[in-house]
Amino acid sequence: MAPSPLAKGSRSHLHLAPGVHMNSDANDSAIDSDDECEETLLSRASSADVSLVGSYRRPSFTFGQSRPTFVPASPLPTSVKALTEMERGTMLEQERELLKDAAGVRDYGTVPRIRRPSESSSIAPLVPPARVDESTSLLRASTEAIWEDAVDAGIIHTTYWREAKVVAKSAPQLYVTFALQYSLTIASIFAAGRLGKDELAGVSLGSMTATITGYAIYQGLTTALDTLCSQAYGAGNKTLVGLHLQRMICFLMVVSVPVVLLWEFSEPILNALVPEPELVAFASLYLRVLALGVPGYAMFEAGKRFVQAQGLFMASTYVLLISAPSNAILNYMLVKRFGYIGAPIAVVITNWLMVLLLALYVRFVKGSECWGGFSRKALYNWSPMIKLAVPGLIMLEAEWLAFEILTLMASYWSTAHVAAQSVLSTTASLTFQLPFALSVAVSTRVANLLGATLSDSAKTTAQLGLMLAAGVGFFNCVLVMATRHQVVRLFSDDPEVIALFMKTIPLGAVFQLFDAIGACTAGLLRGQGRQHLGSYINLIAYYVLALPLSLFAGFVLNWELLGLWSGVAVALFVIAVVEVVIILRTDWNRVVDEAKERVDSS
Repeated sequence: MAPSPLAKGSRSHLHLAPGVHMNSDANDSAIDSDDECEETLLSRASSADVSLVGSYRRPSFTFGQSRPTFVPASPLPTSVKALTEMERGTMLEQERELLKDAAGVRDYGTVPRIRRPSESSSIAPLVPPARVDESTSLLRASTEAIWEDAVDAGIIHTTYWREAKVVAKSAPQLYVTFALQYSLTIASIFAAGRLGKDELAGVSLGSMTATITGYAIYQGLTTALDTLCSQAYGAGNKTLVGLHLQRMICFLMVVSVPVVLLWEFSEPILNALVPEPELVAFASLYLRVLALGVPGYAMFEAGKRFVQAQGLFMASTYVLLISAPSNAILNYMLVKRFGYIGAPIAVVITNWLMVLLLALYVRFVKGSECWGGFSRKALYNWSPMIKLAVPGLIMLEAEWLAFEILTLMASYWSTAHVAAQSVLSTTASLTFQLPFALSVAVSTRVANLLGATLSDSAKTTAQLGLMLAAGVGFFNCVLVMATRHQVVRLFSDDPEVIALFMKTIPLGAVFQLFDAIGACTAGLLRGQGRQHLGSYINLIAYYVLALPLSLFAGFVLNWELLGLWSGVAVALFVIAVVEVVIILRTDWNRVVDEAKERVDSS
């Protein structure tokens, strides 16, 4: 791997005085065992109060605020907040562990071991002789020299075990976040569904239409921030993270204009597609009210990526721990008081509550370091963002639109088929939150490492993500089959709806494995900044393979819902296989170069 250009530039900040040498060589000669070598090297790398280098930003291994970068011999700038003892200790611990791996670790092992460096070893530069002046801490200079020589030598790397621990810290938090956010829709379906079969079908069609023509658009476009913000943060450019957020919000507000107009005048469009007038009336009413919350939802999606790029995965979780119960209570109270229209009103209130709480979290708790204030730069240079946002939109929209088309197809049989399709889609979406959380955690981690020019570590994380995704998919398969009887009765007591669901759900359980792997590979492509590949694959898989097969099996073979979902299962299998091959054949050094170019151009 090529040495980090940022690391090379930072070495000029160390002022060395002639005649003053660090005693690292003497210490090395006194080491008689591997354990003593490990202890000595780690003590050098951890003794300094602050382990920073002038312009090099280490990858974000922890989930607190990022550390300020400054010259060791210079005073701390007054505009930069000092680290807390907990933040300093956590990050130093992660750096010590990474240096431990850099000093030699068995690739097949899970317990890192440092081998004793020798003169002929490529690891010898990790403990170089150096000179410092009176104002430079010997311990601090030692730490920085060790780290910088390791980066220059291209031998900083990580292990599956270490990356598993990092992902294990963030993925559960993200799962809670996504599950709570998805519960906002489930609460509306659950509350309205209790009013009757027509209301259940109406709110299902309305929420699916809102997802495809609005929510999926915002989630797809904001995936650009998974690349831009995470790589900017990994490169140490904090204010650029906030600038990306501002540009995205401005862009989303422009996109919101046609979305709101479409929702307000959705009834004639739905009438042309759905043969059930009463069903259309319920769905269009839901959309007209829901349009009031569009800007709030859009800003929350962008803000969520902003804090996740900084490793603040709990920020959106805290917000939703308040918003989700509030939404459930509002749904119960408003539906009971106003009937069907109370469900979308509750969602509108919750959408604005979420963005307000997230802004308060960033302002008063964590995350404000990456906010450099409002800038006119947010109004131009959208091109790099749009180049990533549009493929991300296609990548997500292709899949979600396919599910919407399935719902429209189901409406040609009966209202019961639409209701059963709604429960099937809701179940699949709920189980999808776990692999999706894993994909975001891995995507953010990979993007941070790429921004820090650590290609080998990014490759290790990607390989780990694929293995974890397979395990998550198997778990979801077992979970769906074990809980299928209880799940369907949460949404409907109608015997016809239950029978249709039970006939189709075994296939839905089987494709959980492919869905989980596909979610992870999509996240890895976002972390690499190669969303365009995922968009091509999704378009072909869903619209060349899945939909024709679904139509044939559902209507020609008369398999009904089982036939519709057969096409989806085939698409998910194809996507998983193709994207796994792409990830495994990635040239990670080239991806690092592309990440650096992306940060520089922004």
